[in-house]
Amino acid sequence: MRAAVVTEFGGPEVVQVQEWPEPVAGEGQALVDVELTDVIWVETAIRRGAFGDHFDVSPPYVPGSSLGGRVLSVGAGVDEEWIGKTVLGRVDGFGAHAERVVVQADSLVEVPEELNLETAVAAIGDGFTALLIEHAAPDLQGKEVLITAAAGGMGLLLIQIAHQAGAHVVAAARGQAKLDLAKAQGADVVIDYTTPGWEKLVLDATLGVDVVFEGAGGKLGAAAFSTVKDGGWFSAHGAPSGGFAEYDPAEAELRGITVRGIKDVQADSQQVSKGDVIKRVLAGELVPVIDRTFGLDQLGDAHRAIENRALLGKSLLRIR
Repeated sequence: MRAAVVTEFGGPEVVQVQEWPEPVAGEGQALVDVELTDVIWVETAIRRGAFGDHFDVSPPYVPGSSLGGRVLSVGAGVDEEWIGKTVLGRVDGFGAHAERVVVQADSLVEVPEELNLETAVAAIGDGFTALLIEHAAPDLQGKEVLITAAAGGMGLLLIQIAHQAGAHVVAAARGQAKLDLAKAQGADVVIDYTTPGWEKLVLDATLGVDVVFEGAGGKLGAAAFSTVKDGGWFSAHGAPSGGFAEYDPAEAELRGITVRGIKDVQADSQQVSKGDVIKRVLAGELVPVIDRTFGLDQLGDAHRAIENRALLGKSLLRIR
């Protein structure tokens, strides 16, 4: 079968479509004929060789984790009723960007007939994390909420969540097209964080924020942290600027600011289900924005577009 393979650590050009061993469903597993997969920023960093202390992977490997497709077969201990169903699934580790993929059957979620697969795949990964963050956050009603990386796949969902909860939403992103998109999703104020001293514009608009959903990382994250009121809440879950938000833990403790990182979100994973994401999508409460769908042989182009911050919302990979 064909798969997109990271042949060595490096730039997007190291991704090549190759013949890859045909998988077989083992006990507790299902074999999925993959139609679409999600493409996310962290996969581009891993391809470059970053985050080796978090992800045990070495080339050659097939990247990708979240997928959508049709169940072809199941292994021992799995109900054969799954066969033929259109599902969402997640690979343990990596391997989703391939024509056929084995997943743990307990990770499968059936896609309702009234939901198209593109929307489901675009929503499931970012939506799951966004709902975990929402679950952990304080009540947003009437609060000042700052969202960075606001025009990314998850940033847009967080705007929708905060807006529906009755927050006053400040969205920070890069460039007018992204600001316009954030505004269309429910942001009350939009700020371009390429503007020097952009955090002062946040303070002018809010007199300090109660909650920050920080998806940019690095120095942008540090600037976002400086806008939080004493006693506020700060989610440092994104790192596309090269690392998670820079802040002083001693200052956070002194000012009574609660800081939660990506590991805290992952630790709460039993509090939200993928079924919850699907319900929110069907209710129109989570509406993923898909910018581009790339072909299997264009995964390198998808990585390049993500790294160049050229996308408005999500990118997907069409396997067939």
